[in-house]
Amino acid sequence: MSYTPELLDELNILIRFDLMTNQQGLKVHTNTADAKTISAIRRLYDKGLVTLPDGGYLTSLGRNATVHAHAALTLLTEGSARLTASKDEITFSA
Repeated sequence: MSYTPELLDELNILIRFDLMTNQQGLKVHTNTADAKTISAIRRLYDKGLVTLPDGGYLTSLGRNATVHAHAALTLLTEGSARLTASKDEITFSA
């Protein structure tokens, strides 16, 4: 199995969420966003990763997926020097 363009669109949305707070969500405006983004956020909603069909907040499952999406991106772009993982969490260093 490989990453499809649709999965990459979903991952690109997940990494936009700020993991430092649960009080900040995303809103995808259907009158200004491109069709790929609108479809991707709807798929994330259908998968139970965000609270609303047009974005909203991360669910607990969505937060977990977002942590891993950020970790994968960090590993692939900066290597393991900035990433520490334990059984229960992944942390990034400056």
